[in-house]
Amino acid sequence: MMKRALVSVSDKRGLVEFVQGLVRNGYEIVSTGGTKKTLDLAGIKTFGISEITNFPEIMDGRVKTLHPNVHGGLLCVRDNPSHMKELLENNIELIDMVVVNLYPFKETLKKENVTHEELIENIDIGGPSMLRSAAKNHKFVTVCVDPSDYPNILNEIEQKNDTTIETKSRLAAKVFRHTAAYDSMISNYLTEKSGEEFPEVVTLTYEKAQDLRYGENPHQNAAFYKNNFVGYSLANSQQLNGKELSYNNIQDTNAALEMLKEFEEPAVVAVKHMNPCGIGLGDNVYMAWEKAYSADPISIFGGIVATNRTIDEKVAEEMSKLFLEIIIAPNYTEPALEILKAKKNLRVLKLDMNQEIKNKNKLVTIADGALIQSMDLAKIDLKDLQCVTDIKPTEEELKELLFAWKVVKHVKSNAIVISKNGQTLGVGAGQMNRVGSAKIALEQAGKLSKGAVLASDAFFPMADTVELAGEYGIKAIIQPGGSIKDNLSIEECNKHGIAMVFTGTRHFKH
Repeated sequence: MMKRALVSVSDKRGLVEFVQGLVRNGYEIVSTGGTKKTLDLAGIKTFGISEITNFPEIMDGRVKTLHPNVHGGLLCVRDNPSHMKELLENNIELIDMVVVNLYPFKETLKKENVTHEELIENIDIGGPSMLRSAAKNHKFVTVCVDPSDYPNILNEIEQKNDTTIETKSRLAAKVFRHTAAYDSMISNYLTEKSGEEFPEVVTLTYEKAQDLRYGENPHQNAAFYKNNFVGYSLANSQQLNGKELSYNNIQDTNAALEMLKEFEEPAVVAVKHMNPCGIGLGDNVYMAWEKAYSADPISIFGGIVATNRTIDEKVAEEMSKLFLEIIIAPNYTEPALEILKAKKNLRVLKLDMNQEIKNKNKLVTIADGALIQSMDLAKIDLKDLQCVTDIKPTEEELKELLFAWKVVKHVKSNAIVISKNGQTLGVGAGQMNRVGSAKIALEQAGKLSKGAVLASDAFFPMADTVELAGEYGIKAIIQPGGSIKDNLSIEECNKHGIAMVFTGTRHFKH
């Protein structure tokens, strides 16, 4: 008996050549809509779906393949006599192969100014149904959703007159991954549109961007996946030079970009182990770079540098003097790129930082579970600050306090940041008690602490951090407030002539 393939695709890459190969190997072709037109124009004989269902395509093509003559031919268990008997009694013919890819919902979702109605019309119904029927019955039916599988399918048919059960199984698994991802995109879109923040079930879908050499450590395996959004994120950057990104590179660079998003003025962020080792603001990128580098010229070694301005030749020359793992910027001048590319292992990334920031939720996995929370996008300005001390901060100190507050938000708790003139001077991160983080930050800043400001991601449970800050000459402090012992910190500030403001917002980062 001649075998039958049902072909209906939106992605027509390699379609004609593949179907010609099927015809050479004894397949008759059933097709629909635009796919049939493409094959007819190529001179390939096809049967329209209506010739199989004896029913017209109706409702603008919404209903065409949802028919027993299609799904009976796909789902029939061929070594089950009763199935075969019912097939014959109902004049249904077997379908041996399904080649289907779905309406381009993902591509439509990415379009600018796309309407809800347009997205709804790009939700495929018949396609997933055929794919699922064929994949369920993959013992007997070959199912293909990806044009990249065409060559292997044809090769096996030409050599063995059919695809192997191993190939059928692999393709079936791919189909269910594909339809699951497709449904996930649709459900996430409709969930977001309906305003549900944390629905009863969450299904996320990511596509593999690359396999990684290893994970956090050499004995761990890893891969990098990205979602379907095009926005201000590392996943949408372009690598211009250097080795492949590693697991730790990706983590650190993502952390650097999250910090960079806090600033509109020229800024340079240097990161080590997902904590800032230096952040600088300036009138231009060179000034910002000098501050970020001089903030901690030791820790920046082997670090990640991110900036929100074009890197020119002057900045590139300075950066090239150091061992850096990654530089990421919105653009580079040609001379700057030439300088940086001279270091063959330096990873140079380019990212459009004018794109929308689309990541609204953060997911963290735990053993057999996950935590999802909204991103910490809380911002404060001058009107949100409450001065609680006798001495009031100056206008310049208030500006500096807001800078330090933006930085401390991205430092692992317990977190303390010392800054002056738009430059971090000391960063204390991840200690088990707050005064421990303060000691690290103040010792790093040293004599430069005099006249600087201090930011704390959470309140002071006692007065010891303020006492230490006073010893180093800190002039102003910003912290959330809210401790039952706030009065002790306030009194200690008054004792040392330190201005202190409360934000009312905490920034724990675990």
